[in-house]
Amino acid sequence: MSPLALALALSLGAAVSLGVTRFAYGLLLPPMRADLGWSYTFAGSMNTSNALGYFVGALLTPWLMRRISAASVMVWGALSASVFMGLCGFFTDGTMLLVQRWAAGVASATVFITGGVLAARLGTLDAAGGNRSSLLLGIYYGGSGIGIAASALLVPALLNATDSHHQWLGFANWAWAWWALALLCIAGSLALLWPARVMRPLVSAASTSSSEKSHLRLRDFTFSLAGYTMFGVGYIGYMTFVIALLREQGASVGQITTFYALLGVACMASSRVWAGLLARHKSGRALATLNALLGMATILPALTSAWPVILLSGVVFGGVFLSVVASTTALVRHNLPSGDWVKGISAFTTVFAVGQIVGPVVVGWIADASSGSSVATNASGLVGLQRGLVFSAIALWLGAIFASRQRTLQPKA
Repeated sequence: MSPLALALALSLGAAVSLGVTRFAYGLLLPPMRADLGWSYTFAGSMNTSNALGYFVGALLTPWLMRRISAASVMVWGALSASVFMGLCGFFTDGTMLLVQRWAAGVASATVFITGGVLAARLGTLDAAGGNRSSLLLGIYYGGSGIGIAASALLVPALLNATDSHHQWLGFANWAWAWWALALLCIAGSLALLWPARVMRPLVSAASTSSSEKSHLRLRDFTFSLAGYTMFGVGYIGYMTFVIALLREQGASVGQITTFYALLGVACMASSRVWAGLLARHKSGRALATLNALLGMATILPALTSAWPVILLSGVVFGGVFLSVVASTTALVRHNLPSGDWVKGISAFTTVFAVGQIVGPVVVGWIADASSGSSVATNASGLVGLQRGLVFSAIALWLGAIFASRQRTLQPKA
């Protein structure tokens, strides 16, 4: 089968696990916050809870892959994430919503990691080699853009078509949006059956968890792990709150749809743009470069509400952030034998989850703490979510500094 076709099909796993299950919440945050009376801190805690689940899922995935195939874990994880997405529409109690977001995070982590392992294996089976392996990885991770773009076309239109002050059959309009997103996830999950069936005999449970002695030493990756942790802290603040900030700045439904859809399209295009960078550099240079660019994109909405600049921020952010994820998988592939890839990818996914746990609630707390500040008493002139995004940008730039210190390892035979 065509490696490119399989990579595109696998990318629907990233679309379900990140593009919809993780990121679509940013579109639902404003109406849910208004309807349920949440603070920004509590609104951010929804994605913090999701990240806590992601952390648990990252730890659980290697154990699952020692018992069943990566392909099976991916499909069942995607279907489970779809169910938990749908359940979010049935609750208004904050605690129950936190539980559902946590459970969706557990399921989405199993999908994202196993899909990444399958995409990495696909690169080794591809006779073209070279940049093509990095391109296949980029296509997989860029699949999140499919979920982002689909959510952008679905959620704002659905919310706009319904009255936020009127309930359909006893449920708020945002609840119907959760169910529509769940159906979208189910469709993506079913589409994963084909690559799972094709790749299952090629990548068995035994081949995805080596019984040989591990060559992975986490201290060898100290700087790249630190850089990736700060990436998790920084990027999630933007993806959680940027739509809420645009709403505060007066953006229309059409503008929000355009912004988020372009961000998603840029995600899909990023695999081609950064494949060469990921293939050339076996150190932390790719991670550092992409983190630095991401920090620049993140800070722009905090500094201006000019629409061309906002669109530039979304396109650059979308064109970079998932390639940061791909860069860590490429780093593992460059520096570790294939038997350690699962452990290496899981280690990076775990610190990624830790960063995502911290990011949303800190940005929300900063926004709440500074929302009452007047410009006269605030020397920077930035308040609320603007200051939260400045924090996110600083975290990303710190991540770039850490990653720049990561050196190439001598791959073990």
